[in-house]
Amino acid sequence: MATDYRKVKILVLGDSGVGKSSLVHVITEGEVLANPVSTVGCVVDVKLHEYSRSMSSSPVSFFVEFWDVGGSMSHEKGRGIFYQQANGVILVHDSTNRKSHNNLSKWLTEYHRYKTGRTDSLAPQDTNESGFDPEKFIEQEVPLLIVGTKEDQVSGRRSPPTQRSGNLLGANSITMNCKDIQHFSLSSQQFIETMKFIDKAVEHKYYPSLRQ
Repeated sequence: MATDYRKVKILVLGDSGVGKSSLVHVITEGEVLANPVSTVGCVVDVKLHEYSRSMSSSPVSFFVEFWDVGGSMSHEKGRGIFYQQANGVILVHDSTNRKSHNNLSKWLTEYHRYKTGRTDSLAPQDTNESGFDPEKFIEQEVPLLIVGTKEDQVSGRRSPPTQRSGNLLGANSITMNCKDIQHFSLSSQQFIETMKFIDKAVEHKYYPSLRQ
C-alpha cells in the first residue's frame, strides 16, 4: 500500500559561516553538531513533526525538510534551483557579526527574485538594502523566522538589533546558542517559536484557510 507522505519544505538561508548547519542539526536531531563544516550546494535534513489543527484534533505527521543552502556568494547563480516550492524560510545571522545581520534583506531579495522568476535582478551582494521592500515578501504569506546564532559569544559585544529587524521583515526572531542543547529544550522560547513557525509552514501548504 502506498504511503501518503506529507512533506513541507523550509529553506535555511544566510551568509557562509553563520551556523546554519549547526542550527538545522539542533532542530532535526535534538543534539549539538560536533564538527560542522561549510555547506557546498545544499544539504537536506528531515524532521518528523506532529501538527494538530486544534487542541481537540488528532495530530497529523509531516516530514519537514530543512534545505540548508550554502552561503558562499561564489555559488549564487546555482542556488536558484533550491528555492522553488518552499513553504517557509529561516534567515540566519551570526549575532556577533553585524554584516551577516545586514545581509538578511539581501538573502530575502535573492529568494524573492528566484521565486518570481526575476533572475535579471542584481545579485544579493550587489543589491542595496535600501532598495528592498519587505512588503513584497510579506504579501507572499510565506512564513519567515529570523535566527541569531552564537548567542554565547555576544557578551561584551554590541549585538545586532534582531528584534527590530524581525519586525521590519514581518517575522518573529530568536537567538540561539547551538552549542548548548538546553537552548532548545521543550520549554524554551527558542523551541516554542520554532515549532510555531513549522506549524505555519504546514498550514501554508496544507491548510491555507488557517493562515492569519
